Amino acid sequence: MTRLGTGIGWRPEIADAVERMPGIDWVEAVAENVCPGHLPDSLLRLRERGVTVVPHGVSLGLGGADRPDEGRLTALAERAEALGSPLVTEHIAFVRAGGPLTASPRLEAGHLLPVPRTRDALDVLCENVRIAQEALPVPLAVENIAALLSWPGEEMTEGQFLYELADRTGVRLLIDVANLHTNHVNRGEDPAEALAELPLEAIAYVHVAGGFERDGVWHDSHAHPVPRPVLDILTDLTSRVSPPGVLLERDENFPEPAELEGELTAIREAVERGARTRPRTEGGQAQGRPKQQAQEHAAPVPADVRAARQRLALAEAALLSALVAGTPVPEGFDRVRLGVQSRALAAKRADVVAKVAPELPSILGTEYRSAFVGYAQRHPMRGGYRQDALDFAESLLLGDKLTEGRARRELRRWWLDRSGPAPRPLSRLARVGQVGRSLIGR
Repeated sequence: MTRLGTGIGWRPEIADAVERMPGIDWVEAVAENVCPGHLPDSLLRLRERGVTVVPHGVSLGLGGADRPDEGRLTALAERAEALGSPLVTEHIAFVRAGGPLTASPRLEAGHLLPVPRTRDALDVLCENVRIAQEALPVPLAVENIAALLSWPGEEMTEGQFLYELADRTGVRLLIDVANLHTNHVNRGEDPAEALAELPLEAIAYVHVAGGFERDGVWHDSHAHPVPRPVLDILTDLTSRVSPPGVLLERDENFPEPAELEGELTAIREAVERGARTRPRTEGGQAQGRPKQQAQEHAAPVPADVRAARQRLALAEAALLSALVAGTPVPEGFDRVRLGVQSRALAAKRADVVAKVAPELPSILGTEYRSAFVGYAQRHPMRGGYRQDALDFAESLLLGDKLTEGRARRELRRWWLDRSGPAPRPLSRLARVGQVGRSLIGR
């Protein structure tokens, strides 16, 4: 297994700082933000210095009921080859639901959502992972995600679920210790128990990130300093195994380079604390749960997972529809936690749309965020964040909340300029010009 060392998530906002940081052995780049034919100069310079670059996918949705999309798999493979990467990574999550399996409209979450830890979900996930492994030119590692809510009727713990996944597919694991902390706060799951059940030999590398707690709910923000409990889980993990790599993630609210370097130092110290207490074996590593224990409890691999896909599709579509379209909460879910997740998804969409279309918060000012969050909780995404921005602007122009004035004129001009060369129906264009009541007092 490739030894990576200590790394940091490469983001354009901190590219120059990352290049200057001492002791960076490797970086991880969001796969969807990298164009294989036009790699950022910063990544090219890092590669020339011998720094390993790993593409980290966020949109494949391996935990969804559908087979992995061939186009997304091809794109991930192209990025691995362009970057000369030793492996690629993705998430154990679903990001879309609906479609032909449910005879319902396809819905996009715009975020990673947890799969149920059931036999159906495991069977589907295993087949999806095998499909991805066959399509990729390098090994695949999959990451455990943070969750704000729990599925009713789960049949396995996270450790058991991950163990069987690795055992049945040979896939490597990307263990996010911050996500273990999130699930401890939000779902009452013991990180030490999860680590004790993992196949330690399958770990490809480890993520470390920060977050914040609000009203008893931990939000995995990737925008705050790494807290002590997350570092303690890292120490626990490294007391059991020497992971090939450890990486600091930060996606926004970037601090000064010195602060990031301080977090990397704290991560190295946490790793060293664990290493000093690690029991030694002949191979120099602590051992995970005995393999035969997982096999004794594993169900036979099904020859046909079509029925499992159908059941999973219905369950995931019902949950996602409740989260993004305001449909009734499926039976067994915590309504309060589902509401928290729904608002978090809407806030995530608002943040990303503001980056994709920065003109919108500029035009709408302080009203942008509340207006978008209200819109997002009633209107599912139709096709990515750029389309989401257009749909949001159109809803304001067609609604009755934005009075005639500078904001309306600028928004209408922006929408017309970006809505594409295809002509809109005349009645719709006429309605865009209608005068409504006030959203923003001017």
